Amino acid sequence: MQETFEVAHLDILDVRVVVVFVAFRPSAELYGALQRSARQAGLAGNVVAVWPDEFGRTRFLAPPEQHAFFQAVSYDQLRAQIDTTLRLPGLAAGT
Repeated sequence: MQETFEVAHLDILDVRVVVVFVAFRPSAELYGALQRSARQAGLAGNVVAVWPDEFGRTRFLAPPEQHAFFQAVSYDQLRAQIDTTLRLPGLAAGT
């Protein structure tokens, strides 16, 4: 299981967002672990998990108020903003 994730910091209409790139839709447990790890790493903002679907479209888990932005932006545009990584310590296999 992936333990290090690429991250992009965004400021969307004065709202800080921590975009975490994952390979597939994360489970609720993994999404919670990403949020906790981001806070512990001092990454401020709403944590949004993004991944590409089989057609290259952006899929995401985000607060409802940010859905319009993530529906409009391409996955490649988001990847171009990667500026750090996030490590999940002790991530269990199958999470």
